[in-house]
Amino acid sequence: MRSTVLTKAFKSRCMTDAGAPGADRNVRTITLVRIILGIGNIGNQYTGTRHNVGFDVIDELARRHQVGSWGRKHHAQIASWRSDHGPVLLVKPETYVNGSGEAVQALLAFHQAAPADLLVVVDDLNLALGTLRLRADGSAGGHNGLRDIESRIGTAYPRLRVGIGAPAGTGDAQIQHVLGRWSEPERSDVRDMLAKTANCAERWLADGVVVACSFNGPLRPPPPKPKPPRPSPPGVPDVPLA
Repeated sequence: MRSTVLTKAFKSRCMTDAGAPGADRNVRTITLVRIILGIGNIGNQYTGTRHNVGFDVIDELARRHQVGSWGRKHHAQIASWRSDHGPVLLVKPETYVNGSGEAVQALLAFHQAAPADLLVVVDDLNLALGTLRLRADGSAGGHNGLRDIESRIGTAYPRLRVGIGAPAGTGDAQIQHVLGRWSEPERSDVRDMLAKTANCAERWLADGVVVACSFNGPLRPPPPKPKPPRPSPPGVPDVPLA
């Protein structure tokens, strides 16, 4: 059964029918909610960097669904979106990447939400630019943001990895890469990547992880290989077409 939270602006108030026999004004009516959270760093110096692709996906969802009202609570910037599939919270933690779990833990506790109702969008330098990998659970894979989340709520939550490509070197080269901004030749692919990732998140809302996994794979999958010609039946010679 899915998690539950308060209706309306998720405020603690009675939503029972005042005229109903035995109505208890201290009882809250609750409804379903899901949370889409992007991992990133707060601050203008990090805007548009590869490490902030999670924030960029949240912004893309907010833009296409005209979600413009943001508040600050639970160590995060939060916007409420009334989707066709129920209420959704779009979340950008203010704890920086390495403290992402603090906002996640606070949100799940306040809204009585299960980890399965949380989708975390995160950058992955081990995947080629634009490649998506959605999983229902799994390991942190070396990502400090996921590691912090898992230290607080465990591993049983969906995560959508977004490929940002890998630099030639390691160590400082990787740090400079993830904290660097997209190059001009990459920008067209990045726009397509953000659109595809937002589409995947929407499919997760509509149909769950298994169906949304159809978005997994490279940004532009290679065309299918042509099928080999059918062999002729026994005794019928192969005759080339005129």
